[in-house]
Amino acid sequence: MAKPSDRKAKGARGGHRRGSGAPTRARAVRSTRSRVRFRFWPALGWLARALAIVAVWTAVAAAGLAAWYATDLPDVDRAVSATRRPSVTILAADGAPVASFGDLYGRPLTAERLPRHLVNAVLATEDRRFREHHGLDVRGLARALWANLRAGAVVQGGSTITQQVAKNLFLSPERTLKRKVQELLLALWLERKFTKDQILAIYLNRVYFGARAFGVDAAAERYFGLRAEEIDLAQAAMLAGLLKAPSRYNPRNDPALAARRAAVVLDAMVAWGAIAPGEATEAKRGAKIGVRPLSVSRRGRHFADWVFEQASNYVSPGDRDLVVVTTLDAGLQDIAETSVANAMDAEGAEHGADQAAIVALAPDGAVRAMVGGRDYRESQYNRATQALRQPGSAFKPIVYLAALAAGMEPETVVVDEPIVVEGWSPRNFDGRHVGPTTLRSALARSINTVAVRVAERAGRERIIETARRLGITAPMAPNPSLALGSFEVSVIELTTAYASFAAAGMGVWPYGITEIRDGQGHVLYRRAGSGPGRIMSAENAARMNAMLAGAVREGTGRAARLSRPSAGKTGTSQDHRDAWFVGYTGHLVAGVWVGNDSGAPMRGVTGGGLPARLWRDFMTRAHEGLVPKPIFGVDIAIVAPPAPEQGFWPGFASRLWRGDG
Repeated sequence: MAKPSDRKAKGARGGHRRGSGAPTRARAVRSTRSRVRFRFWPALGWLARALAIVAVWTAVAAAGLAAWYATDLPDVDRAVSATRRPSVTILAADGAPVASFGDLYGRPLTAERLPRHLVNAVLATEDRRFREHHGLDVRGLARALWANLRAGAVVQGGSTITQQVAKNLFLSPERTLKRKVQELLLALWLERKFTKDQILAIYLNRVYFGARAFGVDAAAERYFGLRAEEIDLAQAAMLAGLLKAPSRYNPRNDPALAARRAAVVLDAMVAWGAIAPGEATEAKRGAKIGVRPLSVSRRGRHFADWVFEQASNYVSPGDRDLVVVTTLDAGLQDIAETSVANAMDAEGAEHGADQAAIVALAPDGAVRAMVGGRDYRESQYNRATQALRQPGSAFKPIVYLAALAAGMEPETVVVDEPIVVEGWSPRNFDGRHVGPTTLRSALARSINTVAVRVAERAGRERIIETARRLGITAPMAPNPSLALGSFEVSVIELTTAYASFAAAGMGVWPYGITEIRDGQGHVLYRRAGSGPGRIMSAENAARMNAMLAGAVREGTGRAARLSRPSAGKTGTSQDHRDAWFVGYTGHLVAGVWVGNDSGAPMRGVTGGGLPARLWRDFMTRAHEGLVPKPIFGVDIAIVAPPAPEQGFWPGFASRLWRGDG
């Protein structure tokens, strides 16, 4: 029998064997875990400390960056109350719109006056959580980011209306980190300074709706001819749809696309709970209805540009919209543009002429029509007011007026023969000489040598002084060739000079503006006065009118004859670079120029050819229905029959014996 001590010892040893070492493994596991915890916690603590340090320095850097960009923020108080660039609307004499310049801004509306369906349409599509966020919509940013990642492209934006106000009102559209930081800072500032309704009102009063319309009131007027308070649900949806891409969804440019975009807005309003599905369906039926067509055309655009440049000389617009009432006759303008187009299409290419210009004035200087070039869409350069070209023999009436003032008479005889002045020898157009002739006949036949002899007798300085009284401001040197129009002048200035003949010797200033009003209809300027007064004696005016009537009746201007009293003069510069006809009736004064912008010579074009025929076509149609009116000093009974239609060679042959300098 074993001893207890032996059993204990054996049990202990046996127990050690039976337990398979479990207590030992447990201790080992606990020891391992302890060592892992001992190693993990320091690492975790180091990582936490590192992240905390990074977070702190990131916050410091962000704060520093924000502070740095905040020093360059715009003057927000000034921007909120900033003035705007006014619009200028040009009207014809009968009130028909001709052109519009500048941007259109509507009345500033408070939130209470904004149409509720427009507000809901904008919020449903632009910022549904506008009333919940504080300038930055984190949820909206996350939603937009997820949508863009899923689509693989930018299909949604995360900017709030407050951010858009900050960007549109204060910042440039550039996409930089600085601009985004400043946009956020300004959005937070706006949220603190203004109520939600005020921010929404600022946005809808300033945002761009396309067609140069800023603000919902201007957009309602431009697209629908209504005040903002008057638009219906379909129109509100269309305006809200414009905010995404004003040019693309412009209902004038693409009505169908604009209607589809309005339908998207209406569906968004339904999804947001702003309207019922039935209301959206009804509004979609009217989404293509009510858009007002653009009423301003390209008619008279050269004239409109000329008037627009002058408007600021009469009033200081400030931030007011202006309405400029002009002298333009819409019917005459259409006739002038059609006449130029027809003449140049029929004969321009044949004769190597690319451009033409017309100015038509009432005898008091009111501009009734102006064509500054063949096609305004191709060239906005105004050849009627900006271009300076040599008038050639169209300047001779001023030379002869100076001669009459110096004591010569229309029947004064001057010899047509070769002449040399200071080493320069002019020649006649046909190269021949007729010997003794009267001033009346010499002007009608446009004899160059006689014009030079008359100029020398009258005095070159007297001629320049006479031209200045008639309104010609172009530089003129007292050279022997002055008598043949060797300097350069604009169409409007030369036509104005002839208007003084038609006005019986009274001075004429060309003008195109009769009244300027602000947007509320208050008159800011109204034309008064009648010009510089008498600049030539009535007797000399009558003599010149009779002489110029003879030039049309039997001289170089025969191609311009009308079935009513008319007077005028042809002009051709050296090498056929410029060709003119300037003339008048008792109703209207008109000047025509034909040539090339490059100054290249035309193929045989003279003032008595293409310009005279163009002038006749315009004046014939312009006088339809008007009772013939006498020209001062010209017997109304002495009327030549209208010029017969001539082909090129018969017309060229007849010009050879008549002459046309």
